[in-house]
Order: sequence, then C-alpha cells, then structure tokens
Amino acid sequence: MFERVAIIGLGLLGSSIGLAIRENLTGVITSGYDADPAVRERARELGLASSIAETAVEAVRGADLVILCVPVGAMADAARDMAPGLPAHTIVSDVGSSKVSVAKALADALPRHSVIPAHPVAGTEQSGPDAGFAALFRHRWCIVTPPQDTPRGKLESLVAFWEALGSRVEVMDAAHHDMVLAVTSHIPHLIAYTIVGTASDLEEVTRGEVIKYSAGGFRDFTRIAASDPVMWRDVFLNNRDAVLSMLDRFQGDLERMRQAIDAGDGDAMHDLFSRTRKIRRRIVEQGQDDARPDFGRGGSAD
Repeated sequence: MFERVAIIGLGLLGSSIGLAIRENLTGVITSGYDADPAVRERARELGLASSIAETAVEAVRGADLVILCVPVGAMADAARDMAPGLPAHTIVSDVGSSKVSVAKALADALPRHSVIPAHPVAGTEQSGPDAGFAALFRHRWCIVTPPQDTPRGKLESLVAFWEALGSRVEVMDAAHHDMVLAVTSHIPHLIAYTIVGTASDLEEVTRGEVIKYSAGGFRDFTRIAASDPVMWRDVFLNNRDAVLSMLDRFQGDLERMRQAIDAGDGDAMHDLFSRTRKIRRRIVEQGQDDARPDFGRGGSAD
C-alpha cells in the first residue's frame, strides 16, 4: 500500500490519522507537520508521527501519500508550501468537508501530481493535537471523490488505506458529495451555530435561564456549535452553492411548519414528526449512532 505517509496539519483529524496508522499499519513510517510551532512540539510529546518536521517540504520528502488536514480555505497554500519537496509519484489527498473547491485548488497548485480528494465523515467538537484518537474512523464512512482521470491502482491504494484505518469507503462524484454533505452536515451545523447564537443574544432577557435550564436538545446544539470556527467558516465559503440551495429548501419547509403551528394543524405536524422518527431509527440500524436512551453520551435524552 504505502510505506511513508505525511500528515500536514495536526489537529483532531491529523492527529487521529497518525494514531490510527500507528495502531493499524505498524510498518508504515509517518511524518507530520503543522504551521503552529506549539502544535509541532505537542505532537512530538504525544508521538503522533514517527517524526515531526519543521517545514512542510521536509515532511513530504519521500512520502508515498500526503494527507492535508488543514481548513479547506488553506488547502491551496498548504499544497504550494510543500510542493518543492513532493516526489513525482506521491498521491495527495485531504480530509476536507467540501470537495469541488478542494479538488480545483489542489489540482491548480499541484498540476503534475495525482490528487485524490477524500472526506472521512468523522469528528468531534474538539480540536487540536490532544483531541485525536486512533478509533475516530472506525465504522465511519470515508467518501473518496477521485477525478475522472485517476489511475485505478492509485484509487484502490487510497481506498485500502482508509479501510485499514477502520473506515467504510464510498467512491462518489465531488459535486454529489457536496450536495449530500450540505444536507447531512453543513446545514445542521449552520442551524446549531445560529440557534445557540440566538440563545446567547437572549441571555440578558432570560437572566441566564437559557443556560441554566438547557434540555438535551439544546445541549446537543451547543456540542455541534462548539466545533472549530475556522474550519466551518471555510466549509460554508467553499461549499456555498450547495449550502444555499439546501438552505432555501429548509427555509421553505420551516415556513410550512410555521404555518401549520399558526393554523393549529396538528395532523401536518404529526405526519412530519412520524416521518422524521423513522429516519432516526434507520440511522441507528445502520450503526451511525447509539440506540441507548442517552445515545451513549452519558447524559439524559430529554
């Protein structure tokens, strides 16, 4: 598969990849780099890679696979920084949550290299090198979005790599990925950021009671809204068209629900709530969440 893997960016995903390789691919040599000197030092202390380089160029020398674990808005700069040390045969991939913009940015920055974007659909609200853990990708999807001219052997190698880390891999068109993730990830994050911001604005009116009496639903929103603000800012800017399309659809559905409440139309509300309850059951059946009453989160499920 790969003998040497370079990880550029050592936050949650980068550190988790390093730890997962150490646990599952014991013969693979890893190198890591982060633009923040404090992160590099902490990565050495944690042993997140076989070596932590002082420059991106140094990190990628001799690598068979390079994985960019930086915010999607920083992909092009990160690619250009490492380009002078990049071997001709190296596969360059990433972990970004939007794929069309990333594919173009990396192809433009590295026109002579094989670029195969990917997105492990896994994460937590935590960030930084201490947040990583080897099991992050286990039983989670990794979506790979290869350009049409990708050599089959290189695609198969990248798929095998993610499978070795415990992921279930799906190969998908980049534009389709961006539309799907706008629904399943990006819009939910936008709603969470917005509703928690609204609650914050109301704190003076409610004398702190929004925080004091937070039930499980609001607590789950705050968990999502605690995610890395730089990463999510870049996601929305780089997947703008798909997010706006899905946001228009959501606003229409929300207005229909408002009309049902205003009209006292209990049947319309019951029909929607029954349909969405079935969605939840299907997610649990497919192993994408925990069926326990507390969702495995150690708190009440109110």
